[in-house]
Formats: sequence, C-alpha cells, structure tokens
Amino acid sequence: MGSVSLLLLMFCGLFFAALAIGLGNAMSVKRPNALKGEAYECGIQTEGATWVQFHVGYYLFALVFLLFDVEIAFMYPWAVAFKSIGMVAFVEMLFFVLVLFLGLLYAYKKKALQWM
Repeated sequence: MGSVSLLLLMFCGLFFAALAIGLGNAMSVKRPNALKGEAYECGIQTEGATWVQFHVGYYLFALVFLLFDVEIAFMYPWAVAFKSIGMVAFVEMLFFVLVLFLGLLYAYKKKALQWM
C-alpha cells in the first residue's frame, strides 16, 4: 500500500505542476518587442557589452557567505531549545561547528575569502 500511495502522490504532483505550467503558457499574452529584450538595471541604460564575465572569486565568496548564513539558521533553534535537549545535542552541535570550522580553514587556505 505504501508504494502505491507514493506513486500516486508523485503522479498527482507532476500532473498538477504540468497543468499549472501548461495553463500559464496557454493563457498568457505574448507581445514581444525590442524594448522588452533589452538589459535593464536601476533605470539606467546600459553602455557597452552587457555580457561580461565575473571573476570566480566573487562566486566563491558568496558561497562561503551562504554556508555560514545557513549555519546560523541551524544554530538559532538549537540555542533556543538548548536547556531542554541535553548534552547529546551539545556534542552534536560541537561536531557541526567543527566541520564548518574545517570548511572555513579550507576556504582560507584556498584564498576564497580574499576580496578581489
């Protein structure tokens, strides 16, 4: 019974997603023009080529920021419930912070934290 329910749930999810996308495409008004295809940033017309390559270091810096931002998102509920969850959760959080600290050391060694 569990496998049949899972397959039915997956089928319904895919069906409704496809239905929503199909209805959106069928009912939308399409009026393409040159102005809609232009690059737009802050209301200022672009000058020069709009397709430029960014240094990969910016992406690495952003990924490291996201890593530690998500770390805080996981640590906040743990800190709120710290008194009720006990010593086992404390040890698990120490392990979590240790792994993230090793990731920070790796990023520092690879110079991913240096701004261009």
